[in-house]
This record gives sequence, structure tokens and C-alpha cells, in this order.
Amino acid sequence: MPRTRKKKSGAKWWQLELVEWLAVGLAILGIIAVFCVFFIRRHVLEYHLDHTFSVSDPEFFGSALALADPTPLAGNKLDLLENGDAYFPAMLAAIRTAQKTVNFEAYIFYSDEVGRAFRDALCERARAGVQVRVLLDGVGSGLKLDNSDVRMLKNAGCKFSYYHPLRSWRIDRTNRRTHRRVIVIDGKIGFTGAVGFAAEWSGRAQDPKHWRDLMLRVEGPLVGELQSAFEAHWIKTFGETLSGADQFPAHPPVGEIHGQTIASHSFSMAPLPIAQAVSFAAATKRIWITNAYCTPTPDQVELLVKAVRRGVDVKLILPGENDDQPLTKSAGRAAYGRMLEGGVRIFEYQPTMIHTKAMLIDGEFTIIGSSNFDARSAEINEELDLAVYDAGFGKKMEAIFQKDLANSKEYTLQDFRNRSLWERTTEWVAFPFRSQM
Repeated sequence: MPRTRKKKSGAKWWQLELVEWLAVGLAILGIIAVFCVFFIRRHVLEYHLDHTFSVSDPEFFGSALALADPTPLAGNKLDLLENGDAYFPAMLAAIRTAQKTVNFEAYIFYSDEVGRAFRDALCERARAGVQVRVLLDGVGSGLKLDNSDVRMLKNAGCKFSYYHPLRSWRIDRTNRRTHRRVIVIDGKIGFTGAVGFAAEWSGRAQDPKHWRDLMLRVEGPLVGELQSAFEAHWIKTFGETLSGADQFPAHPPVGEIHGQTIASHSFSMAPLPIAQAVSFAAATKRIWITNAYCTPTPDQVELLVKAVRRGVDVKLILPGENDDQPLTKSAGRAAYGRMLEGGVRIFEYQPTMIHTKAMLIDGEFTIIGSSNFDARSAEINEELDLAVYDAGFGKKMEAIFQKDLANSKEYTLQDFRNRSLWERTTEWVAFPFRSQM
């Protein structure tokens, strides 16, 4: 009979075999990974606010942006650009006119016809002697951007970096993405919003392959804020600071719009949830929200329902069947019932995927940018939004909302109650992971 090797009964805990040590090591790594993914995030409080002032009161803006910058900047001009047929030509034209500097940051940049058009424009300006800096997210762009395109950018003279590259032993960094969209030309013209530099964002939202989205063209003092947001990530990844008139020129007033940026940073109190909470509590007429990914927290639901009770018109436009992240929708759908029961009205956009991230309060205050209405944007991703305090701009945003509403179908309380077993099952499965979607 073959002999069986037995462990000595008095063996110490450290006297393990190689396979056992490997198992212990993998278990420790697993615990570390779970901790990094689920517990390293910005701190967020639950805000249970009462309606004590309105959006038009002088204390509103400072209260809403207390964790960002409570002082609005005057003298700005903002142009709303709808869909790829408007915003891609505008951005490319601005890049091609650059004389000194181009700073470009994006979450999604793919090697397709859209990505190649921007690659070529950036390369051409770099060869012409313009300082071109390109910062892309390591996860959002790293998988669908060819290395050959990166080499072309570098060979043309562009400075290039990935934000938190995918290949990293820092699991917490891998989970913390830059979700920002920032382009700044000569320190004078800026663009920001929610678009990705890929074919899905091209066209005019004419079919499910071409998405609905918005971008802002910015002139005035707010461009300096966009540049500052870019530099915060650039100095962290590339180790280079930005300075001088080519990066931060003087910004004389060019318009009438007041606004400020809301930039989120790692290891800090989340600035966007308090801006949303104060806005919901201050509203007296309308809260109109359009967002691609919606998983509201219980306190956000409570604030929206309380707004309905005091006569505020609360509407949400969300993706319908054309949804690129159905599990995110499942994770957030549990909150639909509480909102619908409280009088909040939900509409699902029909023609294509709607990727807009905007919030309109009483026609006077708008938050628009890269942030989703979810925990990942609030607590994990590095986001950038504009808070615009202007009734004229608000009217333009309301017109866009009403146009999108006309292309949406209402999702009723009865629809929620009649949802299928499959929908209920996916809600149950996705709910614990909603902060990661």
C-alpha cells in the first residue's frame, strides 16, 4: 500500500504547505480587492433638508455649492450643442484654430472614425508647434484605443497620459476613474459635457446607433475653472504644472451668464450630492432631471417626494429600451416605486440611448456635465459639472427637456407593479452592486 503523509498534530500555523500558503495569499488579496472596490470612496452624508429658502434667494447658490465654490463667476457665454452633428464639428474646428495650447481630457476615446478625426486634428496642431496634452481614462479608453493611435499622438509631439492605467497594482486607483470631459483651447475656449469620442455619439440621434447627448462650448472666466480641473489631473499623472498666459489668460466678460464648476476629487466630501439636495429642497416650481444612469439614494427620493407634496413639478427622463447599461437600470429601478407612489413622474426616452446628464430647477439653476444620478458618480468617479445660475440659459435647457419629453413614454406606477419576474430578479441581483455600476 502507498504510504500517506500525515501532518504532525503539533504543527504550528506557519508550517503550511505551498498550496495552502497560496490559498491564504489569494484570500488576503481578495479581501483587499473587495475593500478597495467597495469601501474606498468619497464620504457622502444623507441630507434631509427642509424648504427654508428658494432658488431665487441670495443664500441659495452659496448653500448649494458650499463644498465646491460658493462664489458664482459672472461674464460667461455658453453655447448648447445638441448631438454629434453639432458638437463634434464645433470641437474639431476649435482645436484646428489653436495657436498655443490644447488640453484634452476624456473618459471614452475609441479608435473609430470619430476618434481618428480627433487624433488627426490633435496631431496636426502638435506638428504645427502647438502644445498638445491628451489625458484619457485608463479603463474608459484603454480597451478600445489602439496603441498605434497613441504612438501617432506621441510621435506628432503630443504629451499623452492615461489616468489610473488599467495595469496597476493599486486596485483602488483602478476603480477610481476620471469621468470628466474637458477641452481647453489657448486657455480661452472650453468644452465640457457628457459625450464620448466614439461613433455612438455621432449623428443627430436619428436611430439606436446614434445617441442623444449635449455638450457646452464655454467662453469667459469659467474657462479658467475648466483649465484648473484639467491641471489637477494632469499634474497628478504627467507630473507637469500649467502656467502662463498661454494656459491662464485674462478673461474679460463676454456674456451675462453666472456659473461655477463642481469638480469631485478623491478622499474628500462629495460636493455634488449637497448641491442636488439643496436644489431639491429649494425648488418651488420645477425639478426636471435627464440622466442616463439613475440609482437615487433614499434621501434623494425623500427630497423629490417632499418637493411634489409642496406643489413642485418633478419629472425624470431616463433611457427606455435603448439602454447600454441594463444592469444599472435594474439596480436603480427599486427606487422607481417609491418615487412614483410619491407623485414623481418618470419618462423613458424612446428613439435611442439618451446620454444627457442635466438637472433643471425652477428655470433658473442648471447642473450639467459628466455626473450620473448615481452612487458611482457621487462617491467614486472624478466628475466635472457646471452649475449655471441664469434664467435665459434655463429657458434653453427647458426647451430641450420638453423636446425630449415629447419623444418619451411615461413609465407609470402600474408599469412598475406589473414588471416581470425577470426584471424583479435582476433588480435583486444588481442592487448590492449599485455603487459600482
